[in-house]
Amino acid sequence: MKFVILLIAVLLLLWMLFGRSRRGDRAGPPPRGTPPAAQTEGMVACAHCGVHLPRSEAVHAGALSYCSPAHREAGPRSGGP
Repeated sequence: MKFVILLIAVLLLLWMLFGRSRRGDRAGPPPRGTPPAAQTEGMVACAHCGVHLPRSEAVHAGALSYCSPAHREAGPRSGGP
């Protein structure tokens, strides 16, 4: 009886070890990493309020960027708090 239990335990252990190695060979999901550079977008700061937003969503006036048309009309913030 001991021999049968020992044999079953050894077979179970071998099945678990080799079963996992076979499953590891399958192609899984691609590893997570940084997105390609083509998918990233530069950020700009609003010249009026200073909030940062993607360059494609900004309202541009010459070299300055704004977060909304109202801030573009208000113009850049003058110095001071």
